[in-house]
Amino acid sequence: MKNDWTIGQNLPSFGSKRIGAINWLGVWTLYSKEVRRFCKVAGQTVFSPVITTALFMTIFTIALGGSGRTIGEIPFGQFLAPGLVTMAILQNAFANTISSLMTSKMQGNIVDLLLAPLGPGEMTLAFTAAAVTRAALVGTCVTLSMLLFVDMSFSHIWALLYFGLSAAVMLALLGIMAGIWAEKWEQSSSITNFVIVPLSFLSGTFYSIDRLPGIWHDLSQLNPFFYLIDGFRYGMIDRADGNLMTGVVYIAVLNIILGLFCYRMFSTGYKLRP
Repeated sequence: MKNDWTIGQNLPSFGSKRIGAINWLGVWTLYSKEVRRFCKVAGQTVFSPVITTALFMTIFTIALGGSGRTIGEIPFGQFLAPGLVTMAILQNAFANTISSLMTSKMQGNIVDLLLAPLGPGEMTLAFTAAAVTRAALVGTCVTLSMLLFVDMSFSHIWALLYFGLSAAVMLALLGIMAGIWAEKWEQSSSITNFVIVPLSFLSGTFYSIDRLPGIWHDLSQLNPFFYLIDGFRYGMIDRADGNLMTGVVYIAVLNIILGLFCYRMFSTGYKLRP
């Protein structure tokens, strides 16, 4: 007859608690730690992006005389605002995960994460959820600030939620990959400056890609950031330059692939274990 220890020996435990297929307590703990981390410096992580985005809006719609311009039949300010909101979501989701992992690696406490009773999927989930939280908070604040400049409607809520959430998830996953790969702050900064920022600016944030000639128009539609911004803009002002269903599928497939890459990097300890 099997004793209690034999019956339960295959069930992992943490202290006096048993852990099931997913360590939800561990996921919540890591998520809470990441949220508290960026909340402690909210002036830098939340309010600074809002001010920066408001300055962009001021420059393009007031200082450069953009208030009288239109794109199609849409006032330039209304066209610009959704792009700026999405760009803020993208950049802050990326910054949250890459800065967290880089700080842990530079300070040498990444080992605490590796020794925790968390699997690669659980770590990916917790880091991504925290980045999405920051991106959602920044995106909401930026949207509210945009109301000071333009009248905005919310034409398609499903598109706002899908493309806004997908943007945050994609950049959170890219931030995880970059944070694991980079060994120096210079490398992480180069990814931001030479990959994330150019893709954000060249994705139709400030202009309609319909104005681009030939091959440049086609190349723009390979940029996943274009579909994120275009879909979010459709949700807000009912205008899209690309095919929405193409964007939905393209972004979903990319996020799945990126998620698998993050899972693999955590599971193998790539550049995390000595």
